Amino acid sequence: MASSRKMVEFFYDIVSPYSWMAFEVLCRYKNVWNIDLKFKPAYLGGVMHGSGNRPPGMVPNKFHYMTKDLERVSGYFGVPLYPPSDVFEAMFEKGTLNAMRFVTAVAEKEKEGDVLVERVSRELWKRIWSTDQDVTQPASLTEAGLKAGLSANEVEELLILSKSQQIKDKLKSVTQEALDYQSFGLPFIVCHVNGKAEVFFGSDRFELMAHRIGNYGYKPDNPY
Repeated sequence: MASSRKMVEFFYDIVSPYSWMAFEVLCRYKNVWNIDLKFKPAYLGGVMHGSGNRPPGMVPNKFHYMTKDLERVSGYFGVPLYPPSDVFEAMFEKGTLNAMRFVTAVAEKEKEGDVLVERVSRELWKRIWSTDQDVTQPASLTEAGLKAGLSANEVEELLILSKSQQIKDKLKSVTQEALDYQSFGLPFIVCHVNGKAEVFFGSDRFELMAHRIGNYGYKPDNPY
């Protein structure tokens, strides 16, 4: 284990199934690796637009590969991922802007620690990528918030906050942070090692990440 605690920033959007894989692995290993994990809810659409990239779902061959690959990685990481019945609608027509503003509102209210951000994010991922449920409507966000342990009053307050200019600007700011690190997609992980930022894209760089932060005991544990 490394002698000093490393700070790791995790930029994600719950529209991204690969972000869910990376999220769960980092949550499992944050204590093992002795890292200070910072969740950075961002907006994938803004990252793609700002970097000039195209979503894999918009490229037929990439989309075909992704559907097969997600089945493999969900089994490998032990995450119960089952794509929604209409992936294109869920990802591109409905999107997750409202959901990510809601998560951003949770992050803003939870100044100390990321427990609620972790729980709310996981419940939203489950809705879109496991149980094929909506994540765009207030009722959907309310259900996810309640399952994550928030009270009804807290959820109502967060829904109001999520519509504020403060939260809209915060989500844009964090998305720009990812772009400033030259992100071109999500998940995007920034490890701060010896005063330098080392960046990793995707959910398949954990061995290399562990090596760079000075930890070598990595394997994809399955808690389910």
